Amino acid sequence: MLTLLAFLVTLGILIAVHEYGHFQVARWCNVKVLRFSLGFGKPIFRRTFGADKTEFVISALPFGGYVKMLDEREQVMPGSLSETELARAFNRQSVWKRIAIVSAGPAANLLLAIFLYWILFMQGVPGMKPLIGEVPAQTPAAAAGLRSHDLITSVAGEPVASWTDVRWILLQEAIRSPVVAVKVTDETQGEHETALRLDSIGKEDFESDFLDKLGLTPYRPPMPARLGDIVPDSAAAKAGLQTNDEVLAVNDKPIAEWEQFVNLVREQPGQPLTLRIKRGDQELDAVVTPEAVDENGKQIGRIGAAYKIDDAIIEKLSVTVSYGPLQSFTRAVDKTWETSVFSIKMLVRMVTGEASWKGVSGPVTIASYAGQSAHIGWKSFIGFLALISISLGVLNLLPVPVLDGGHLLYYTIEIIKGSPVSEAAMEVGQRIGLAILALLMAVAFYNDITRFITG
Repeated sequence: MLTLLAFLVTLGILIAVHEYGHFQVARWCNVKVLRFSLGFGKPIFRRTFGADKTEFVISALPFGGYVKMLDEREQVMPGSLSETELARAFNRQSVWKRIAIVSAGPAANLLLAIFLYWILFMQGVPGMKPLIGEVPAQTPAAAAGLRSHDLITSVAGEPVASWTDVRWILLQEAIRSPVVAVKVTDETQGEHETALRLDSIGKEDFESDFLDKLGLTPYRPPMPARLGDIVPDSAAAKAGLQTNDEVLAVNDKPIAEWEQFVNLVREQPGQPLTLRIKRGDQELDAVVTPEAVDENGKQIGRIGAAYKIDDAIIEKLSVTVSYGPLQSFTRAVDKTWETSVFSIKMLVRMVTGEASWKGVSGPVTIASYAGQSAHIGWKSFIGFLALISISLGVLNLLPVPVLDGGHLLYYTIEIIKGSPVSEAAMEVGQRIGLAILALLMAVAFYNDITRFITG
């Protein structure tokens, strides 16, 4: 339910903002707006407002929307409009006004992203400090001389405060250059800069977390097998286990960390396990039988106990980056611009075959991420909303007929040749545009289905 609600809120906000951009600029240009619709298909809500009796509609299919303006070319009875109405028809406006009206939708989405990032940067963006963990041998990070406990302070000359910053800059640099400068502070507080090679990143890696391939694994503090919350009536509760118990051994096999304990429990569903635990200053034995549960068609064991998080360690590794109102605004503008440019570059690389089409996502993936981000918290959801808003704005600016960018292409041609594009040419363009969109949607749905099946 949270995923569905987050998805509908995402669609509602982004579509409403996009269409409102068209609507408001049309009104500023004195163009009569006949209908403002959120969604397509059968109307489920309809109201009329204003002197122009504009019809505001919410339709059954939420995947889009439109603003219908007065246009004499769409009249059933040619010549039925008065001179006053003709002056307010969209097709009678100057090419510059038409450009402004059509551009306003994508511009509104980009302005929304700036606003959302502005709020985020003022409130503070939480993250994990870019402290490097174990550096596997034979990786670019190892070749660059990076070591465990090095703290990354800048990438490509840009200061970084979190792993999110590191990943974003490396993602951009990977399509610009085969090597990037990385500055770190080591355990002795000594600073040094090194060159990290990025040419090992293939086009398939952009879809996954490519930091692992570079050898940049985040530092993980020691995690002793200490129990946190115990689920009532669970196997752990029935065995008498308590919060803060530390598991020292399972069936006489020493346990060094939480992950090792979890793996042993998962591998032995329904099998009694003898635990050696430390409770305060005492060591006790307890027998627990993991409950057998299904996970992806396979039976695993669970005892119903969570990990006891050490808040002090988490606080030491965490960072919250925030700025004042003015600096937050400039950073929001920069973030929106950089993301827009990066999106365009990735689209070009997909067309040229330098990047995988697996990066194209459809409604199922978007809904999934909407639900996940909403579950994490409102800041995560706002960041997701800003990113999707940029994607929608950039997508609509592509020079594809039926999109806003296609209309802008027609108007550009009109400026160059001195007359509008012919109806026949526009009709051919519409068919080409619909074919391109159909292909793009097919790829998106295929990727959604593939992700759903493979998990």
